[in-house]
Amino acid sequence: MKRRHFSASVLGLGATASWSAARAQSSVPVEGTHYIRLSQPQPVLEPGKIEVIEFFWYGCPHCNEFEPRLEAWVKRLPADVAFRRVPVAFRDEPFGTHQRIYYTLETMGLLDTMHKRVFAAIHVDHLRLDKPAEIGEFMQKNGVDSAKFMSIFNSFAIQTKMKQARTLADVYKIDGVPALGVNGQYFTSGTLAGSNDRALAVVDFLVARSRKK
Repeated sequence: MKRRHFSASVLGLGATASWSAARAQSSVPVEGTHYIRLSQPQPVLEPGKIEVIEFFWYGCPHCNEFEPRLEAWVKRLPADVAFRRVPVAFRDEPFGTHQRIYYTLETMGLLDTMHKRVFAAIHVDHLRLDKPAEIGEFMQKNGVDSAKFMSIFNSFAIQTKMKQARTLADVYKIDGVPALGVNGQYFTSGTLAGSNDRALAVVDFLVARSRKK
């Protein structure tokens, strides 16, 4: 989904494969075509590890479709790769509210159980989850203390995380989601690579390149 038009990108889905398996259809990933190198490298959260970031939005249908493939890929990552998600905000609402939901769940240690449920609530149950009352009710129905959730949701700590996320998305020049950043140096996406599977394959390639440096 693009920042300006908020329209569906043409992203393919299928079984995740390494770039070596995808080479039957294309050559080695090309900088400027299949991935972009950042003009200024960024620090990673875990020095000594190769960082991979998924930039996403809960309301994006392609992020929702991508999630099972991404999750399977993450489970196979080697020990020297650190993965994290960063919710983006192309405008204040509903993006900002969805950012708050993600970071509140992260702070409460509930992403393992609630991350998929938020996607399902929006894309299967057609909830907007953009108003405090609806969010609180949804959390309570899913066994989350809604009063505690909303207290953290409105906290300064969450606002700080949101600002950091927006700064990072700006640095990576993210204009659509899902997108993937690698080791503070590169980013790719289904649009650049040709499909979401190919984007993951490009990430495999960039992780290997980062490991050699």
